[in-house]
Amino acid sequence: MTLGGGTMIGAGIFILPGLAAEGAGPASSVSFGIAGFVALLAALSLAELATGMPIAGGSYHYVNRALGGLFGSIVGWGMWTGLMFASAFYMIGFGQYIVVPLPFLDGRALIVLIGLVGLAAITGLNYYGTDESSGAQNLMIGAELIVVLAYVAVGVFFIEPGNLAEFAPTGPVGIVATTGTVFVTYLGFEIIATVAGEIEDPGRLIPLTMVLSVVSVTILYVVIMLVSTGVVPYQQLGSSFVPVSDVAAITMGGAIGVAAVTVAAAVAAISSSNSSILAASRVIYAMGRDGLMSDRLNVTHDRFATPHRAIIATGGVTGLLVLAGLQVAEIVALLAQVASFSFLVTYALVHVALVVFRRVDPEPYDPEFKIPGVLYPAVPILGVVMAGVVISQMQPEVIVVGIGIVALGVVWYGGYARSRTVEDGLLGEAVRIAFEPGGIAFETVGGLFGQAEPSDATADAQPYRVVVPVANPTTQRRLLRLAAATARAHADDGEPELVAVHVTEARPSPDRNVESDRLDEQRDLLTVARGVAAEIGIDLDTRSAIADDPGEVILEVIRETDAEQVVLGWQGVTDGDDDGEVFGSTLDSVIERAPCDVALVEFEQEMIGEPVALVDAGPHAATVAQRAVDFATVDGETATLLTVQRSTDDADPVREGRRMIEWVANRANLDSDEYETEVVVSGDLSAAIIDAVTGYDTVCVGLSERSDAERLEFGSTARRVSRDAPGNVAVVRGRELLEPDGPDRGLADVTAADDVT
Repeated sequence: MTLGGGTMIGAGIFILPGLAAEGAGPASSVSFGIAGFVALLAALSLAELATGMPIAGGSYHYVNRALGGLFGSIVGWGMWTGLMFASAFYMIGFGQYIVVPLPFLDGRALIVLIGLVGLAAITGLNYYGTDESSGAQNLMIGAELIVVLAYVAVGVFFIEPGNLAEFAPTGPVGIVATTGTVFVTYLGFEIIATVAGEIEDPGRLIPLTMVLSVVSVTILYVVIMLVSTGVVPYQQLGSSFVPVSDVAAITMGGAIGVAAVTVAAAVAAISSSNSSILAASRVIYAMGRDGLMSDRLNVTHDRFATPHRAIIATGGVTGLLVLAGLQVAEIVALLAQVASFSFLVTYALVHVALVVFRRVDPEPYDPEFKIPGVLYPAVPILGVVMAGVVISQMQPEVIVVGIGIVALGVVWYGGYARSRTVEDGLLGEAVRIAFEPGGIAFETVGGLFGQAEPSDATADAQPYRVVVPVANPTTQRRLLRLAAATARAHADDGEPELVAVHVTEARPSPDRNVESDRLDEQRDLLTVARGVAAEIGIDLDTRSAIADDPGEVILEVIRETDAEQVVLGWQGVTDGDDDGEVFGSTLDSVIERAPCDVALVEFEQEMIGEPVALVDAGPHAATVAQRAVDFATVDGETATLLTVQRSTDDADPVREGRRMIEWVANRANLDSDEYETEVVVSGDLSAAIIDAVTGYDTVCVGLSERSDAERLEFGSTARRVSRDAPGNVAVVRGRELLEPDGPDRGLADVTAADDVT
């Protein structure tokens, strides 16, 4: 709670009372209450999102994932600039509380200089490490909280009721407008989400800390504003640079009280700026990770494991904002209001992101905390409306600057980040779901205009999708080329489309930002996938996730996309392990449960070249033949369907082999010009198979069916081919079992080989 509460207590108590009193008089307490309510709505949405995806980056990460790179750029720039404006606001306030109460110090230049010195110290502390800055944060919070509680406890006895008589001198408009000024002090709970990737036990601590921070600090603000405007007339308080010191001079024993408040205010401003610098640097670190900012910012220090370049960049720009205080007399209010604008826009988009996640419900999104059913969707809807109301009452110059920051995010995305990002977002899928039969938009529109039945053309327009999990950079390009070939071979069945999936396996680690670091690989892999798709001219959808069980995510993507095939990379033959795994836990799960064709591909050479399919009466023979024909199109070759027959005196093995191939080809719906045939006759089937496939570049072999209800059966032929064949090997499992249909198919008398593949 110190990370969030420290920021809110520091800003709200010591710097804002003067600005708030000037804007709304004693009713500024109501302004703080409204701001707290808006913050509480955002905190509830953020708590759900943060427990579902505890990754460094906070609101930026959630909006980028839900709404895509454009909105991610808007929020990323808004959060980064907003936090820097807030930090500069705190640092100028820090200088004011040092200079103004001391009669021998004077001058705006000195205020700015002291602010810059404090900022340099904070930047260095964050550069050194989160643990060190968090430890310092705890000490600062404890010191300032003692003074704050004393301020309230003593101040209530000095309230003059007459000072509160003119409670709302600027009316409702002034109260709402002042809400926009004081909202900056509620950024603390956002900072909790921003560093969620570095918080232990996020499922319990994030929602608890967010809600407690907002509620407790809101109550404290309301009481402090009533005390402050009750002790000192709001007109006098509104013109003061150090409003809390002016009140303390009356209520806390003159010079002693002023000294205590001065020290506490300085500590509070440092604490708030520390939290803001910490969070802002994580935002641009996350933007660099996602391709929305330079990769140079997406680097952690070798020794301190902190995003040191992002911290330096954040500290440098914040320093320039502090320097602006030399020329602009109203800089404190402007900094606070622009920061508020940026975060109100951010929180409005966060509410939208929550609705998108709820609507799409992607597999990796499994929050430990959810907004209770009676409050959803009221919380996100009301959150968007309230943010809009507060923004509408801000000063015109603030709105202009805020819109400029939004425009910067849009222009930056269009000019720099669009070609570098891999995050498509879930918004399109959420809209599609809403307009499906039974979806909220479909039902609403249909009720107004009538529901038309989908045409046959629309029904036939479903894409032919092939899912490709990508994990190995060295084989990714070949895997995508194979998948594209299989999708294109079925263009008559639907528009070819690939779905590239990368799953980062969640695992505990004491290192800071470890999950963010591992997302670098994810981003790089999906970027390459897009490049390959563009080269070969095929539509590509990308999915990314962090999950305990990658196999479950892959299966969920297959089900969500209604994929026809999944093509996976494979490291080669395995002897299993003590847990009964055949290909490994992830691959075993996909092979056993995927509701589509499956191909496991082991790459031994760059070219796919000329494929051969080992065919027999096995259950997956037709699928094996089809995959070989598909793969042949990669390099413009023709596939060979090969069968090995045991020599016998009872029948002509060559004729039986040809009948076998013809039967399989018919079941696979292959034309005779799509393949060549080869029949090998031998008394040693195993040796003959290896000798026969040695001359081919890629071998397709079927997976044997289960040996019992609990375990996959690899099959000795498939295992031997994987181990001994010099080329690439694809182990294939069909969606449906292949069953001979009787004498009319010419296989009534066929007996399968000893080891069915």
